[in-house]
Amino acid sequence: MREREATLTQKGQVTIPQEIRARLGLKPKDKIIFELEGEGARLKKAPSKVLRWYGAVTPRQRPEDFRKMRQEFENGVAEEAASEG
Repeated sequence: MREREATLTQKGQVTIPQEIRARLGLKPKDKIIFELEGEGARLKKAPSKVLRWYGAVTPRQRPEDFRKMRQEFENGVAEEAASEG
């Protein structure tokens, strides 16, 4: 890929050329990472935070019973509110 040039605005913004956006699979609202390398910088698409943390919490049981978890949470909040009154 050949070099591309863009202009930095007074706010520090730059438009990433379409060819680079397409090659990196960048879409509006995507996050990007800048890595400093010597006299330059590297640009790459940031990984999804959802995918990065997927599996970080071990479930209490499989499959999770989300309705039961929600009910337990709501009961705890109700008990806390009742004890404050």
